[in-house]
Amino acid sequence: MALLNPIFTDREIMLDEVITLGDEIVESRNLEMLRENANLNGESFSGKMSKFGSEYAKWYAGNFVMPKRLIQAIKDNVVYVHDLDQYAIGTTNCIFIPFDKLLREGFNTGNGSVRPPNSIMTAMALVAIIFQSQQNSQYGGVSANKIDFDLAPFVAKSFFKYFRKGLDYFDEGSLDDSMGYISMSRSDLQESYPKSFKFALKETESETLQAAESLIHNLNTMSSRAGGQIPFTSINYGTDTSPEGKLVTESLLTATMRGLGSGETPIFPIQIFKCKQGVNQAPEDPNYSLFLKAAECSAKRLYPNFANLDAPLNLMYYVPGDPDTEFATMGCRTRVLHDRFGRNHLSGKGNLSFNTMNLVKLGLEHGTVLGQRKVADERGFYRELDHYLDIALEGLLHRYNIQKAQKAKASDFMMREGVWEGGEHLHPEEPVGELLKHGSLSIGFIGLAECMKAMYGKHHGEDNDIYKKAFELISYMRNYCDRQSERHNLNITLFATPAEGLSGKFTKRDKSTYGSIAGVTDREYYTNSFHIPVYYSISAARKIELESAFHDLCNAGAISYIELNGNARSNPAAFLKIIQYALSQQVSYFSINHPIDRCSACGFEGIIGATCPSCNSHENDVHIRRLRRVTGYLTGDYQTRFNSAKQAEVRDRLKHNT
Repeated sequence: MALLNPIFTDREIMLDEVITLGDEIVESRNLEMLRENANLNGESFSGKMSKFGSEYAKWYAGNFVMPKRLIQAIKDNVVYVHDLDQYAIGTTNCIFIPFDKLLREGFNTGNGSVRPPNSIMTAMALVAIIFQSQQNSQYGGVSANKIDFDLAPFVAKSFFKYFRKGLDYFDEGSLDDSMGYISMSRSDLQESYPKSFKFALKETESETLQAAESLIHNLNTMSSRAGGQIPFTSINYGTDTSPEGKLVTESLLTATMRGLGSGETPIFPIQIFKCKQGVNQAPEDPNYSLFLKAAECSAKRLYPNFANLDAPLNLMYYVPGDPDTEFATMGCRTRVLHDRFGRNHLSGKGNLSFNTMNLVKLGLEHGTVLGQRKVADERGFYRELDHYLDIALEGLLHRYNIQKAQKAKASDFMMREGVWEGGEHLHPEEPVGELLKHGSLSIGFIGLAECMKAMYGKHHGEDNDIYKKAFELISYMRNYCDRQSERHNLNITLFATPAEGLSGKFTKRDKSTYGSIAGVTDREYYTNSFHIPVYYSISAARKIELESAFHDLCNAGAISYIELNGNARSNPAAFLKIIQYALSQQVSYFSINHPIDRCSACGFEGIIGATCPSCNSHENDVHIRRLRRVTGYLTGDYQTRFNSAKQAEVRDRLKHNT
């Protein structure tokens, strides 16, 4: 019967695929699939339930929705579609939330309205609720690009409340209109009402710290995202020079250094300190002490990362006095500052989707490493690159047409409350297309190092001439994106892909095709974006120098890391020096990796081998929680949450000397 009815055979095959997917999830047979997202416990009940929906959605998109050329490019192992499970329903990726607007005007969660807060404690509680409400309207990260500016007015409200209480308590007078606006910067009030002012200041500082601790605890315990995930949150701060804004930043850093209930390092929110000359980069700058504290916090807790507001790409759209034009990131690296339609600010928009190119596959096909030619076929390489870039873009545009056809009610909170700028003006039945044009569509890449190795026998960290070729390649891809932006009148950008779940997928398939090739397919992963391979011995300064130039090309986002040798907490001066050097080299976004291990028996945190140096417990007897960074963010224990490819990458990381 099957031979007579090929359609029936196809349906049988498809049914078998779906059944196999379900069996692998139920029986936890495919750990690579279950650990694709390090932020999701795929072996839990809620994680498995989420995976059922996710894997079927991917299967459905691949069989019934996506363009045929894109499907073939995926089969060719050259193009990867991120968050494929969201493709068919038109969900968008990530966003910068306008917290100032939502807190100032109040909002509705769908179950009830929330009025504007009158204290910093309530305001920070509402920040967590807004994060929680928004993350169900999309699939990527939710970010605050200027949380210090957004929350400063509510520090002022708390200060006013305590100052008024102090006047009565200390019998120093009463409020009247002649006092004007009450704030922490009013030195005249401090002189006239010293006891009340001191009382208000002390109480406000205490409340702000408690509020910051509450926010961080909430963002690490709200398993409210699909599959029981913690919302993927990030906060940017560091440039508000008002006493209230500085107190927000200082309190968040203090709360982070204190850690969670038992002193654990917080996983979320991803924290980013915004570095700006004249604001926090020199001893005479008003926020310099906060920069020092940020470096101290990062040395202890791995956060914050550091955003360079003075890098050329970030200064391009900066408007002095407008914090919404200050460069910020959505945690792992995403940026959306420029908008060809004029919204050259951050809050109220985000990235729509991105596809990633496997540069290594093209290098293998056209390079010298397979022994088929003595000189790399550069013309053939770029011809095929163009072919697959066109397909990657075709996929983005196809997906964009699905996204923009969605009705406002589909994204609910995001549009109804104006989280995406202008959404509050749409009728629930109206399509969102006119608003989504302000977001970005991005083409990413992975494996530049292995691509160069396959093409020329060396990667871009080993040879200056190869470095020039690597830079020319990424410049070519950026120029392609710029041309297509003009052609399609959309924000099409180049992304230094944060390859988490993808890290080993390309490699595994290429290895099965070409075999194990030294320096190319002999590991379980390809090197992230344009990075110098983690296993290559190089100084921190040299790695920073080599990677810095690529940041200006990746207008959808990029990050550079270095790995510290030894316990970073023991040498804060060196830690600070490395950050300052990266900023001086115009690295746009930077972070320092160092191991943080925690003994579950005694709570000791630091570098732990097989045995805890504090209580002598062995890792075979007690759990040693080994915290590591993956593509910009942290995860609880890399040995249980990372997929095998990322675990291998962590094991291969060489520590850089300074």
